[in-house]
Amino acid sequence: MKRLKNLSLLTIFAAVMVFMAACGGGTSTDKSASSTDKSTTKTEEKKELSGSLSVSGSSAMQPLVAAAAEEFMAANPKVDIQVQAGGSGTGLSQVAEGSVQIGNSDVFAEEKEGIPADQLVDHKVAVVGMTAAINPKVGIKDIKKDDLIKVFTGKITNWKELGGKDQKIVLVNRPDSSGTRAVFNKFALDGATPAEGITEDSSNTVKKIINETDGAIGYLAFSYFTDKSVTPLSIDGVEPTAENVQTGKFPVWAYEHSYTKGEATDLAKAFLDYMMSEDIQNKLLQDQGYLPVTKMEVERDAKGNQSNK
Repeated sequence: MKRLKNLSLLTIFAAVMVFMAACGGGTSTDKSASSTDKSTTKTEEKKELSGSLSVSGSSAMQPLVAAAAEEFMAANPKVDIQVQAGGSGTGLSQVAEGSVQIGNSDVFAEEKEGIPADQLVDHKVAVVGMTAAINPKVGIKDIKKDDLIKVFTGKITNWKELGGKDQKIVLVNRPDSSGTRAVFNKFALDGATPAEGITEDSSNTVKKIINETDGAIGYLAFSYFTDKSVTPLSIDGVEPTAENVQTGKFPVWAYEHSYTKGEATDLAKAFLDYMMSEDIQNKLLQDQGYLPVTKMEVERDAKGNQSNK
């Protein structure tokens, strides 16, 4: 009887050992599979980007996109990104026709005539503030909005009428295709049409002409006020600062749009994802004088209506 009892105990012990061995074997297989999965994931993550990307459009966006492209290419040596300006209208037209992969614009595609907005996908990558820029010798730093409209429509022609020097006012405009011009006309001039003046294709040239021309006035994105060669004007006593744009106090601002024809894919998607990364949004973007979309306390629709978030 005792012998049978011992035999039963040995049988049970052997069964338990077999079960544990089976479980252990299963665990080992799972770890192996898990290790293989992780190895595969790492291989996929390390897939090297290559190819070329063409970007064109808004000159207000060019400094930001060009700087981001330089950093992106440094991290991805087999990638080549060409960033051209030419104005928002040019960027929208070229991305719509497929000659570039990304078209940058200061305005919604719906605002531009002849642009098939329904074929384009909007990627809001930043916010830009804009204001009037004058030659430093003019001698003023603030202007009433009503007077600003009178200056650009030719009703005020000498700075002495506004407390500045006795100098003839010289207008420096961007062409009709310019998103910077569209934003400034809409939100700084209340839709008024500027009088004839000097017209230049790029913001860099506008800045240069204002600096070199006594009595000159134009308009630039905040990102171009990097030195004292031109003076940014406050409007109705409100300074053109990032904080005042974010809270909705300063009226002249716009989203910076990067449009693709259809959903972004491949290299275009990788670059646009990079534009929305923390490194760009929280550092480079702000270093370049732009505002993160995520920090805006107000928002605008394609019709220009502003509301609190």
